[in-house]
Amino acid sequence: MSNKVKKNAVRAGTITAGTALMLLMSSPAFALARDDGDDPGPGLSVIQTLGLYVAVPLVLFLIIAGLVTVSARKQAKAKG
Repeated sequence: MSNKVKKNAVRAGTITAGTALMLLMSSPAFALARDDGDDPGPGLSVIQTLGLYVAVPLVLFLIIAGLVTVSARKQAKAKG
């Protein structure tokens, strides 16, 4: 194994260990005990959740991709 591959493996292992450590340190965030002043709102339905976290980002992606495509086609027509 070359020296460069060893360095990359050590770097990847360090990042993985650091990420795992951060996740373990943040685990109390998932506790069921409520804090003082904690006032959670009503939960979202399945449809609302899918709309907010799937449909909205997908629509935004399609709009941005469409604008980029239209812009690229206009520039290609202007050049050629």
